[in-house]
Amino acid sequence: MAEEKRRLFGTDGVRGIANQEPITPEMAMKLGKAIALLFKNKGRRHSIVIGKDTRLSGYMLESALTSGICSMGVDVLLVGPLPTPGISFITRSLRADAGVVISASHNPYQDNGIKFFSRDGLKLSDELEMKIEDLIFSGRLNSYRISGAEVGKAFRIVDASGRYMEFAKSTFPKNLTLEGLKIVVDCANGATYHISPRVFKEFGAEVVALNNQPDGININLACGSVHPEAMQEAVISSKANLGVAHDGDGDRALFVDEEGRLVDGDQVMTFSALEMLDQGGLKNNTLVTTVLSNFGIDAALAAKGGRVVRTAVGDRYVLEEMLKGGYNLGGEKSGHVIFMDHHISGDGLITALQVLSTMRRSGSRLSGLAACFHPFPQVCLDVKVREKRDLAAMPELQTCLQEIEEKLDKKGRIVFRYSGTEPLARVMVEGSDQERIAQFAQKVARIVEQQIGMDH
Repeated sequence: MAEEKRRLFGTDGVRGIANQEPITPEMAMKLGKAIALLFKNKGRRHSIVIGKDTRLSGYMLESALTSGICSMGVDVLLVGPLPTPGISFITRSLRADAGVVISASHNPYQDNGIKFFSRDGLKLSDELEMKIEDLIFSGRLNSYRISGAEVGKAFRIVDASGRYMEFAKSTFPKNLTLEGLKIVVDCANGATYHISPRVFKEFGAEVVALNNQPDGININLACGSVHPEAMQEAVISSKANLGVAHDGDGDRALFVDEEGRLVDGDQVMTFSALEMLDQGGLKNNTLVTTVLSNFGIDAALAAKGGRVVRTAVGDRYVLEEMLKGGYNLGGEKSGHVIFMDHHISGDGLITALQVLSTMRRSGSRLSGLAACFHPFPQVCLDVKVREKRDLAAMPELQTCLQEIEEKLDKKGRIVFRYSGTEPLARVMVEGSDQERIAQFAQKVARIVEQQIGMDH
């Protein structure tokens, strides 16, 4: 099933501007019908969980999905605003047949998205997503009609957030507390607004909560993991021990140390992997990350007898590799980190609790833990594009990338890719000379702008 045939799904579900194709009530209803049909078997009553973040259009899409699912004879379990990893957990906990997340993650409120979990709390495979597309675009959905007592019902699960909080808290060592720590937590006005500050407080921390008053349109607005500047300032001004920033759907966490310096996913994965190596707990002595993570990770782990396996960009591909290879730690530079011993999903709250437990066990400040990671110089550029043209159709760009690869001579690397969720081409160059790799990145960006740039 070739990637170019995909008409709805990107790297993380279906995304777009809310109330414009494909994120319309009409399409949401069809997606609801398709997921219900896909997971429905004869002989028993079925149910599907629906959760969302805090953006305004979530109400509209939730209603349409509910209607579509119920019209196929499947019940809906509504959990309201809950982090994406919480919906993964609740889907398994309630033994539902599937889960639906209405969220556009770190994107602005105008955007929204729909993604699905299997009954095991795992994101759907490419093959299952293609089956959903086929059901919708072939018109076969229209031939399925039920009536009478077979029509599904919708139920609201009022204790979903409490269930998830207790699950997340169970991942923190019972012999430790957060007493004596001051933590700034930026909830991005998203799905963690009522969860992370409360969990940290219940463990004894003094909490300074930022952006925990969602109004439907302020999600990710100059805040959260994509805009951590306010958190950095708050850590310094309040003399906190660290800061934690989530994104809109709560599956990632970025940190700030006591000096206000950013600590990203690469650093978190490195010191977590090193601690697990020391304790003999890193399965196969292997960390899984993507092609975008810095090569400084490889050097740090190799010095301790560990290794790094890399995947395509996207936490779903990291998870697939972890499941295939039996690994228990993986993630992305952006702050999606999967601690497989605790959860099968990247989870911002659980990531924060694991970082805090490492600080407590080691007696180290966050700056001390992060010092184990020495990044290679890296330049990343985004170019807005009007189309995502195949690389083979742009020979000038292809030649440029090959020439840069040769000049780096295995002492660096270049990655060119399209964003799976936005109209962007992304260029990343890594090497020992900052000025040189910046020139390489700018050269590639110029060619992309000339050939497929938004303004050309």
